[in-house]
Amino acid sequence: MTLKLSPDEQGMLDGSGGSARQKAMELLVRYALALGADGFVDTDNVTVIPGSIPDVSIVRRHVPSLDPDEVASRFMLDSDETVILDRVKAFTTTNATWRDQAYPELQMGGEDHCHLLRIMADYCRRVGMIHLATCTPYQVGNIPVRGQHLAWTESSAIAYANSVIGARTNIEGLHSAFASAITGKTPLWGMHLEENRLGKVVVDVQVGMEDVREWCLLGYHVAGQVGLDIPVYTNIDRLPDLTRLMALCAAGISSGSIVMHHIVGVTPEAPTVEAAGGQRKGVRKLRFGEEERREAYGKLNRSRKDDVDIVALGCPHMTLEGLQAVAGMLEGRRISPNTKLYITTNSMIRAMARIQGLESVIERGGGLILVDSCCLVLDAEPGSVFATNSAKYGHYAPGATGLANTWFGTTGECIEAALSGRWRGALT
Repeated sequence: MTLKLSPDEQGMLDGSGGSARQKAMELLVRYALALGADGFVDTDNVTVIPGSIPDVSIVRRHVPSLDPDEVASRFMLDSDETVILDRVKAFTTTNATWRDQAYPELQMGGEDHCHLLRIMADYCRRVGMIHLATCTPYQVGNIPVRGQHLAWTESSAIAYANSVIGARTNIEGLHSAFASAITGKTPLWGMHLEENRLGKVVVDVQVGMEDVREWCLLGYHVAGQVGLDIPVYTNIDRLPDLTRLMALCAAGISSGSIVMHHIVGVTPEAPTVEAAGGQRKGVRKLRFGEEERREAYGKLNRSRKDDVDIVALGCPHMTLEGLQAVAGMLEGRRISPNTKLYITTNSMIRAMARIQGLESVIERGGGLILVDSCCLVLDAEPGSVFATNSAKYGHYAPGATGLANTWFGTTGECIEAALSGRWRGALT
């Protein structure tokens, strides 16, 4: 297969834009050919995830000096040759998993890995990236518009960009996103193409969708049924807010691969079922009723122990509204001495929480807000029992952290578990 390259793309591939852009274009060409794309599309909005480079012990084996240009060349450009990047071409922000530098002992890799990530954060800023360090960039400064072509990392953010905003992005990884940041190009395939964004499965939602938990359960169940197809959600009885939309996106991308969905009357490309593609021939039909709701809930609640060691909230990064709700639940109360309460968000949301006095309320109650990090890199004792309000964290935590004993429920149930040290949540 032959790629169609524009003059500026061919120029970068030939080296006219410097060695970094040449290496990046070489990587993107290999990527595009593997995907079956026949060309590229311009992108001026990228999120990269350098915080997910391998553990520092692996990096040191190949780059003993931890020189950031060499680390970026090897682990982000897949290049044996060290290249010097002057500045990224696209507007680029960073993803989470950087670790909260104030609490290295609470996160995987400890101080050594935190040191490496400090070096890489400085590198990202030096080459022109905005170091947002969040899995929810749309909350704090990277807000694309409908129809804009992106090259984003982080699964739930990709689903949010496609489904809620109406922007266009595929699931990009560390290497492809970094190359797109350098070149301003991404392969033209998948969600960048109009015909691939139509719904393939119509979901009849037959339960009330009042609580955020229900949005988690909806996305979690449907993702396991639709494979790579795009669902069209119908008959939802309320207008979702930011938190509910985030929960649906995160759940749908964790138990399956829903990179885009339609909510009729809510999402930009679904003013009607017909516009979303739900009336075409061959479209499947699914229901989400009480039986499916309880099945999803059962899959997310795996623990046989009522004692709770860790309550983890903020996957994806918690909103300011979420922190306000938690502070209200903790006001004048103190969590159990046997339980830890960790909430992850980004530094901008935490700054607002500090101004509003929310962080001090949470800390007086015994909780801790971690920034620029992720619940999935928490360093916990094997056998610990944790509770969460996130279907995504509940799904991934057993494999990522070894915490097989999981409870999933509402934010209120999680805070009550932190206060009492015991899980009392239930699906009514």
